[in-house]
Amino acid sequence: MGRLVKVLQAGRLNYGPALRLQQALANKHLVHCEADKNIAKDTLIMVEHEPVYTVGIRDKSYSCEDEAKLRGLGAEFYRTNRGGLITYHGPGQLVVYPILDLKHFKPSIRWYVSQIEQTVIAVCKEYNLRAETSPYTGVWVGDKKICAIGIHGSRFITTHGLALNCETDLNWFSHIVPCGIEGKGVTSLSEQLQRTVTIEEVVPVFLFCFSKIFNCSVCNFPKHERDDLLRQVVMN
Repeated sequence: MGRLVKVLQAGRLNYGPALRLQQALANKHLVHCEADKNIAKDTLIMVEHEPVYTVGIRDKSYSCEDEAKLRGLGAEFYRTNRGGLITYHGPGQLVVYPILDLKHFKPSIRWYVSQIEQTVIAVCKEYNLRAETSPYTGVWVGDKKICAIGIHGSRFITTHGLALNCETDLNWFSHIVPCGIEGKGVTSLSEQLQRTVTIEEVVPVFLFCFSKIFNCSVCNFPKHERDDLLRQVVMN
């Protein structure tokens, strides 16, 4: 195996603290310190969000009135610097934020997005589901999106990531045009398999597929470091 990637299991977290957590870990890549140059900084944040709608940098179509309407449903609303259009995150959805220095892998954003897609396709294959890419973003089962992808890269350090529907309440998507794509639907592992597929069940499958596709090994983030980071981002 190649690089070591640490896994930070963040549990259920609001979107704002998750943004701060991403930035805190991304900043670790930017601090060049001789004392910790050999410490693995590449990290997968694995999180489940409270209901939230997020829009990417290209999505200018959502007005203040639209934002108020979506907030009125009981969800948060964030405008972000990721790629992609509007999407929803919430309970039952596995959200993964890879905070990677692509110079440790391959310094190519196009390669990175393809690897993320192939990881999710491999996860679906483990469940005997045929998933694929399309001219649109994300990963699809037929004409329904099962995983949204929206990333940001700065100096080849990645933030944001992917959202895989496990047992997500898909009704939340009915209030938006998911990812700005008309005439397409959304689905989940639970819907496709006609049984409850929990995040807890999917996490080890995802990590297995990620380590294979990215040619890396994974280990849990040290508990004391995880707890300190989570305490900082929740308190801010």
